[in-house]
Amino acid sequence: MTSTTNAHSPATVPLEAPDRGAPRGFGWFSSRFAVVGVWVLLIILYGVLEPSTFLTSGTFKTIFSSQQALMFLTAALLCTIIVGEFVDMSIASNFGLAAIFVSVLNVNAHWNVWVAALAAIAISTAAGALNGWLVVRLGVNTIVVTLGMGTFLLGIALWVSNLTPVSGLPGSFAQISLFQLFGLPVNFYEGVVLLLFFAYVMRFTPLGRNMRFVGANREVSRLAGIRVTRIRFGAFVFAGLIAGIGGVLSAAATGGFDPSVSQSYLLPMFAATFLGTAIFEPGKFNPLGTLVAVFFLATGVIGLQLLGLAAWVSSVFYGGVLVVAVTISTLLHARSR
Repeated sequence: MTSTTNAHSPATVPLEAPDRGAPRGFGWFSSRFAVVGVWVLLIILYGVLEPSTFLTSGTFKTIFSSQQALMFLTAALLCTIIVGEFVDMSIASNFGLAAIFVSVLNVNAHWNVWVAALAAIAISTAAGALNGWLVVRLGVNTIVVTLGMGTFLLGIALWVSNLTPVSGLPGSFAQISLFQLFGLPVNFYEGVVLLLFFAYVMRFTPLGRNMRFVGANREVSRLAGIRVTRIRFGAFVFAGLIAGIGGVLSAAATGGFDPSVSQSYLLPMFAATFLGTAIFEPGKFNPLGTLVAVFFLATGVIGLQLLGLAAWVSSVFYGGVLVVAVTISTLLHARSR
């Protein structure tokens, strides 16, 4: 996602100048950190209700070590949603496609696992590029293209796997996800680093500011000298790349993949991304807010399961959070405007 712009164009400065002199009262604080406060209260509530099971190191390790897939999926979604492409419905299927391809190529076709991983990532990146070509170059509706592409990629994944889970990836390959570092698997740090780097790009680089500008107003961005088409196309390509890497890491962690489960990531992916707009930067899609939202959702679901509720509670929780998050995002965006 490269971009060039005139040295004196409006795109070289942030869209919103920070108001350092403005008082930061309760409203300012609550609009940015209320979800963090609710997260803390949720931990306290679960700790009171189930102290013997929730307040253990194992529970918190589970919360933080089981979210690699969601961190990569939300990062991929942020690539396109920040530049104004609402919404990419193919990311979860693209993630699953990479995960099943590395498994099939290595286990069934006996490819070298690293070659298989690179091929799987390349396929996912190509799928993202195809999305970008259809949406950006041909002008087809984003939802139509990505919904159709998501269904198509899911079908391909089911076909190559013969409708069955594929397992048997080498144990040494699993270390790219499961190597323990300070008590947590390395894939936790990989996801955190990805979103932190994304946050740095968005906050401190011309590319990040131009992405925001394109998402806010394409025509004004074009007049300002920003290569809007390149940024939009690049967003789809990088979304495919990130989804592919995430899929390969997920397959490595589990030793294989079941392609039928990829669609189960859709609801939590959107819930975390939209909930992130109520954290740190009200009304804006932002990587740091999304990172917090991922672990907020994990805490909520795992806590409810430890309370003895059935597996269906995760769908209820994610669905409810998504509705609330979209409502909050809409209100905060309207307020900021």
